[in-house]
Amino acid sequence: MQTGRVAVLPKPMQDELVEVPRVPTLGGLLRKLRDDRRISREKLAFAAGVSASYITHLESGDRDRPTRTVLEALMRYLDEISPISSDERRHLFDLAGIVAVDNPTIADLRGELTVDMRRSLTLQEPNLAAYIDTRWNVLAANQVYARAFPGLLEDVNILRWFFRNPLSRQVMVEWERESALTVQWLRGLIGQQGSGAWATELLAELAAYPDFRRIWDDGDTVYGREQTAMLLRDIETGENYTVEVGLFRLDSIAYPGRIQYYLGVRNQAAV
Repeated sequence: MQTGRVAVLPKPMQDELVEVPRVPTLGGLLRKLRDDRRISREKLAFAAGVSASYITHLESGDRDRPTRTVLEALMRYLDEISPISSDERRHLFDLAGIVAVDNPTIADLRGELTVDMRRSLTLQEPNLAAYIDTRWNVLAANQVYARAFPGLLEDVNILRWFFRNPLSRQVMVEWERESALTVQWLRGLIGQQGSGAWATELLAELAAYPDFRRIWDDGDTVYGREQTAMLLRDIETGENYTVEVGLFRLDSIAYPGRIQYYLGVRNQAAV
């Protein structure tokens, strides 16, 4: 047996051509879905109410931004021939630059939380953990989170809790800073999601509170926390303590980017 030798792998030939993988495109995926179902461009076009030349332009990449109505019509017919998976549906929307669902309800988003996702909340204890949507509604939380923010799970919306529930001023040692941050962050979230009916309804509700109107009228916008430390008070013991806060966007096939994971790691008691 030979020892002391290092195996040398052969190098590719200098003139060998390596095929570069293609970047995924809407047209490429659409053609794959159509070919998999053995249907012609003409048949797909007729079912979706568009011309065959339009399908050709989509698949060739000459057009890559169909309207939501057209894309849904194409998927509906393809799905009738053979079911489109949720991943394929999401990928089509992403490649077309279309948000798959405009206005998911709280119930819709809570339905996305799996048993394992909910179990992870309990596993985080004694840290605070919760799932929060991008409209500041609490979708689910562990007991430590519920105890830290009394009344919040009943109020559902964090801004509603800040301005309507007097317990928020007892719990949030830096109430003014934290409430302003949440309002300013809401302005940024509305810009990301579009000012639909949900935004109008929420702002109309919060307009009843002078402190909200004062902060909102300042016109400031933020997209996150610069300071991760949040100073809280345990209203049962009177003890002040800090939590290091992280808020992470989660991916979701049905509602990409609409669910956030809140994690508050508790530190030693503050003096």
